[in-house]
Amino acid sequence: MTGQPIPVIIDCDTGVDDALALLFAVRHPGIDLRAVTCVAGNTDVDGVVRNTLTVLEQAGAGDVPVARGAARPLIEPVRTAQHVHGLDGMGDLGLPEPTRVALDVDAVTLLRREILASPRPVTLVPTAPLTNIALLLRTHPEVVRNIERIVFMGGAVATGNATPVAEFNVWHDPEAAAVLLTAGVPITMYGLDVFQQVLVPAADVQRLRASAEPSLRMAGELLAHRDPAASGDPTPMGGLGDAGAVCAVVDPGGLTTELLPVEVSLAPGPTRGQTVVDRRPRPGESEIHEGEREVTLVDVGLAVDVERYVKLWLTAVEGV
Repeated sequence: MTGQPIPVIIDCDTGVDDALALLFAVRHPGIDLRAVTCVAGNTDVDGVVRNTLTVLEQAGAGDVPVARGAARPLIEPVRTAQHVHGLDGMGDLGLPEPTRVALDVDAVTLLRREILASPRPVTLVPTAPLTNIALLLRTHPEVVRNIERIVFMGGAVATGNATPVAEFNVWHDPEAAAVLLTAGVPITMYGLDVFQQVLVPAADVQRLRASAEPSLRMAGELLAHRDPAASGDPTPMGGLGDAGAVCAVVDPGGLTTELLPVEVSLAPGPTRGQTVVDRRPRPGESEIHEGEREVTLVDVGLAVDVERYVKLWLTAVEGV
């Protein structure tokens, strides 16, 4: 890693794998973590704030400001993923309450302040429903002049998880995701197609779980909770999940992307929340008969170097 650290702001719904992303962002020397903002998603927003503060404390983060954001989507009700992440959003591991506290400002205010104050353009990394980001873009559009890129974990080219075609973060607040696509800055979509591939081998998970360092033990337990096989194996593999999106900020070469038109389905029914990614090599009958529509071009993650990102994450987190 050469040059200055990349200024990064993470907007999250911590969350087992958001925690793995935060731990990496704190520990990697190539990242200047300028702020973390919280939004309802994996659990309620107050739980997200608590979990975020706990992870930053366990990770030994410096004075990283944290702010509470939207408690619900723009239109939809809150629909958490506690069945995946546990009642507390952190695998019900009984982690200690944080001694840190969040700032007495809302997430949008903190996002605006930190983006505009950064001496270098910021990379914004939402790993959650995009409610805070939509509110920021609509309330303070001037921030885009100091955003280098938005790398968001969300969407899917092929198969969804919240529905057959919709990924959870986009499905949770489809209107917010649609606003994101109007940002007018370069966007990378780190969707389920790559998200689900990056698995930490069982031996590494076990080594972390046996560590004498509390933050590494926490990482190991979180990875074990994210075992995609849910096999009950005492040494399961663990999915890095959201952490892969932060790896893509530091090492974009490990992610194969293609610049493709992307839009979000907002209509009621079975496709609501789908990220419609157009991979056709030429226009179809719709465009021929009805004319071209303007659709945002997004760098869509289609393949990932799994070993490269696992090694990158482990090296940073373990400090080796």
